[in-house]
Amino acid sequence: MGKPTGFKEFERKTEPYRDAVERLIDFKEIYTEHEQEHLSIQGARCMDCGVPFCQSGNGCPVYNLIPEWNDLVYNKRWREALDRLHKTNNFPEFTGRVCPAPCEGSCVLGIHEPPVTIKNIECAIADKGFEEGWVVANPPKTRSKKKVAIVGSGPAGLAAAAQLNSLGHNITVYERDDRIGGLLMYGIPNMKLDKTVVNRRVNILKEEGINFFTQTDVGGSGPYSLSINELLNTHDCILLTTGATIPRDLNIPGRKGDGVHFAMDFLLKNTKSLLDSELTDGQFIDANDKKVIVIGGGDTGTDCIGTSLRHNCRSLVNFEIAPKPPVDRAKNNPWPTWPTIFRVDYGHEEAAARYGKDPRAYSISGKEFVRDNQGQLLGINTIDVDNEFNEIPGTIRFWDADLIFLSMGFLGPEHYVFEGLNIALDQRSNYQADYGCFQTSHEKIFAAGDCRSGQSLVVRAIDEGRQVAEKIHEFLQN
Repeated sequence: MGKPTGFKEFERKTEPYRDAVERLIDFKEIYTEHEQEHLSIQGARCMDCGVPFCQSGNGCPVYNLIPEWNDLVYNKRWREALDRLHKTNNFPEFTGRVCPAPCEGSCVLGIHEPPVTIKNIECAIADKGFEEGWVVANPPKTRSKKKVAIVGSGPAGLAAAAQLNSLGHNITVYERDDRIGGLLMYGIPNMKLDKTVVNRRVNILKEEGINFFTQTDVGGSGPYSLSINELLNTHDCILLTTGATIPRDLNIPGRKGDGVHFAMDFLLKNTKSLLDSELTDGQFIDANDKKVIVIGGGDTGTDCIGTSLRHNCRSLVNFEIAPKPPVDRAKNNPWPTWPTIFRVDYGHEEAAARYGKDPRAYSISGKEFVRDNQGQLLGINTIDVDNEFNEIPGTIRFWDADLIFLSMGFLGPEHYVFEGLNIALDQRSNYQADYGCFQTSHEKIFAAGDCRSGQSLVVRAIDEGRQVAEKIHEFLQN
């Protein structure tokens, strides 16, 4: 805990984002500098709650020792706080930026008062660790003769690689894109997770002896492809951490043609062009002076909003099929479950700063993409729906649009990776591998992260990466 009476004395105060109007002119991170004295006071709010729900059950998926490092920050023992944080989380600099903080949703203080600012404190501990030079490569002193191939370099793959490498095994990570990081690199825009933060950690993993190969498409047909059988012949086992990369489509009339794009295509191309050329190469979907509609909420929808605004779009609307959430927990959404409440994320705040209102329209469903005789996108017809998503007659409306981005989640992994092998899939087309075991129907192939569980959080992917590493280590020993 922090100060015994801290939760009575101090109010919750989060670290502010940069001014919305100011940050819209660049792709720099939206966060402001950490203030250690402020965070020390916030750490003091952590109470002696008896059972810290923040670090178990509905709270933190990696079981971060949250009360311990809150207390250490309150007492200004930052180096020890970093050690406790790294004990359970390989990449707190990622989760401190992009995690929605389920720990705060299950904070005991949050039953009657605003919860502890856990996410801010976590990010500050990690950032201070790098600033002070405390985070350094720590390669294993001895090596086994075992070789593990990891397919996919997102958070699950990197966490598993770090853990297995620390145990002395020889780890090679294969990534089909041109940069390491998977979702961290191309699925999350720079303003939320700057790629220097990703590369900084990847470079440490390289120093620790992990081998990385980019533009290597396992199961693909390109010039730098490898078959899954080739990996099986040269490695003791394989771990699939390919993510859930098949997007959910909106198959309504008018779908075919220009102007309608999957959200991840928009975000990936924008980040790649930004890193390659500061958006001068034209190799991205440009929303400049366009009327933009984003269909679907969540983090990805918000990222499409933020990116479109930075392109200087002419207008922006965000459709959500669900009704507007309540301001406070509903009776059927009790603590310590995740609070499904109305939130204003960075993109919504930015849209309001530019256009004077929140961009979201609730309880609305697309009926038809409208095009002219040449196939040019003109907009979309929608219909209102009730709380059970039934259409309400007489509510069809037309919305102007030059660009429409589909951000409705993902269906599962791409299966070409294991072509030629009969790997079992679950009912949702994910790799069938039980949580806690992670072994697929093929003895030498394991799966973890979104390709096993379905679309989820970065922190859950890290958890699965850490856990599957334990199981692979046991398998290699036997």
